[in-house]
Formats: sequence, structure tokens, C-alpha cells
Amino acid sequence: MVERNKNMAKLQAGYLFPEISRRKNALLKKNPDAKIISLGIGNTTEPLSPCITNALRDAAEGLGTHEGYSGYGDEQGLAELRGKIADTFYPKLASAEEVFVSDGAKCDIGRIQLMFGSSATVAVQDPAYPVYVDGSVMMGQTDNYNPLQKQFDGITYLACSPENNFFPGLESTSRTDLIYFCSPNNPTGAASARDQLTQLVDFAKKNKSIIIFDSAYRDFIRDKGLPRSIFEIDGAREVAIEVGSFSKLLGFTGVRLGWTVVPKGLKFDDGHPVIKDWNRVMTTIFNGASNIVQTGVCNALTEQGLREMHATIDFYMENARLIKDAVTSLGYENYGGVNSPYIWARVPGKSSWDAFEEILEEKHVVTTPGSGFGPAGEGFLRFSAFGHREDVEEAVKRLKE
Repeated sequence: MVERNKNMAKLQAGYLFPEISRRKNALLKKNPDAKIISLGIGNTTEPLSPCITNALRDAAEGLGTHEGYSGYGDEQGLAELRGKIADTFYPKLASAEEVFVSDGAKCDIGRIQLMFGSSATVAVQDPAYPVYVDGSVMMGQTDNYNPLQKQFDGITYLACSPENNFFPGLESTSRTDLIYFCSPNNPTGAASARDQLTQLVDFAKKNKSIIIFDSAYRDFIRDKGLPRSIFEIDGAREVAIEVGSFSKLLGFTGVRLGWTVVPKGLKFDDGHPVIKDWNRVMTTIFNGASNIVQTGVCNALTEQGLREMHATIDFYMENARLIKDAVTSLGYENYGGVNSPYIWARVPGKSSWDAFEEILEEKHVVTTPGSGFGPAGEGFLRFSAFGHREDVEEAVKRLKE
């Protein structure tokens, strides 16, 4: 028989979110009448805006005509959409040719690792979105899991906590090839300040590292003084790739569309442009995002579409305010919920999974255990603001009771 990829065996028993679903289903098996409300997985709930649905409908109907039919598109994305992403999110910071449209940020984060191979050394924020670590494990960039330290040997964990204002101490951090960084951060909800990202860029330049910057929650930032893109920082185009997503901005968690920006000036140590290898990856193992979906986003990135997008984001941020108020009333020290849709709450005296089980069993409310995001997440819970308003209000009522 064919030998299994040994790196798959290094992964922990269950990916975080399937394990949450398993425990939720176990409760329903014991108590079928329980009405469980999820403040856990960051899955959007509100309908797509009219700008999007009208464009999706017209594009779908067009495929039924000779004039409107389209087959393969460019693997890099529709030229119109690449231009709109550059103009909307990166004015004077990136060109359309540097924007690559995809089927989602998570997919791109996995594909990006193909450019660097199994010998690349990796640093990740801790806590962080699990795909950074798990993708690195699958690629073979790590050694075995260390149960005592609750982390993988071979990965540098950049501890981010309330004590260091959710920004790692780079002065004592060893060099790695890749640095995964997300702002606003999932799960902590912390949005990095300009001086913090300047430190990160300077650190990467000094060490000749490449930052993989995840900006999936960029437009949830309320504070106009906070950067939304790593490319707002001087010198970032020499050391960074940015991954973006429409999942939370437009409610595309099930529709799927994202993008990655690779600056033309970013180079490997031999001088070869990274953008050329990224183009090769995309044209080799990807046939391009759905033409229908891309057309829908072209319409969303208009004046009216952006108004509708921000109205939906405002809705979720009001949910965040309600949840943060409830968590505060419980006496939990908490963070986030101001420039992001996530509230990060410390649960003193309990493990993350014990606190998760207690709230699930007693309140029938799903949260996310912080330990699932990395060692520094132990003792915390993440609350998600993605939900229908009536469900959020009911969950808040249960928590306060």
C-alpha cells in the first residue's frame, strides 16, 4: 500500500471547529429540545446585499445565452475585479497586476506555502487562526507536537497577550523565513497600531523574512488611526504578502472569494521575484475563481455596494457591542469587540475547554475555546459577533442570567 504522508500524523486529533460541532451534537443527543445559540464559529448570518444578489442573478442568467456565456477565465482573476480591489483597498499601495483573485484566504494561505517548501522556518502569532500552524505541519515545516508545551517543535510562537498589548516581543525573537500575522487578529480581536506594524516590518527587513499578513477583518476597524493594510507601512512592499477575504466583508463564507497581493519588488534570496512563482502556483493548481462570483463582487465594489457592505459590518459590530457588554457584566476581563467582531475573554481558574463546556451545558451557548488557537489562548474564550440579532440578544440574556 501507499505510505501515508507522515506530516498528517503529526496533526492533533481534531481540527478546532469540527471538535466544537462534535460537542454541540453530543449535547443535542442528550437534550434534543435544547435551543443552542452559536457565538462560536465565525460564520456570517445576514443575507447578501442587493448589489451582490442582482449581479449574481444577471451573471448566472447570462451564462444561458451565447452573448453572456464564459468558459475559463484568467487564473489571476477578472481584470476588472483586480483593478477594483487595488483601487478600493490599496490606492497608491498596490497595482492591479499584483492582485490575484482566489476562492478564499484560507485556500491561499495553504497554496502560499508551496512556494517555500518544507525547509522554510515559520513564526506565527500565538494565539492565531489554526490554518497557519496546521498548514505548516502538513507541509512538513515542523517537528512533532510537544504535549507539555502544547505546541509544535520547529514553529516559533509569538506570544500575544494582554500583558504585551497583543504584540510580540520581537527583540527576543529568533529569525524565521516566514512570519504569519493577522490584524485585526482572530481570535483576540486586537488591531495592531502603526508603530507596532512598523516594528514588524523593520524586523522582517533586518532578518530578510517574509510576512504573510492576513487582513480578513480589515474593514471592521473603527479607529481611523489604525492601519488596515501592511502596505500602509513604509518598506512593507519589500517584505510582505497580504491575503484578503470577502467572507466577512460581504458575507461570502459560503460563496467563496478572496485575494492575495504580491508586490513586484518582493524577491527570494536569489533575486527571483516572488510574484512570478505565485503566478506559477495559481496557474498550475488553480483554474480561477467563479466568473459569476467575481462579477457579483465587481458590483459590490461600487459606491452603493460599499455602502451596503459597511451597513452589514455595522450590524455585526453592534452585535459585538452587545456581547462585550454581557461578557463584561459577568466580570470577565475581555478584549476586542471594538475594531473586530471577536471578543476575547479570560476565564480565570478554568481551562478553555472546561469554560466552553460549562457555558454550553448551562446556557446552551457555543463559544470557542481559546486553547484551540495556540498555547497562549489557554484560559480564554472567543465570542463571535456573527449571528442574527434576535439570537445574539437571547444569548446575551442567558449569559447575564
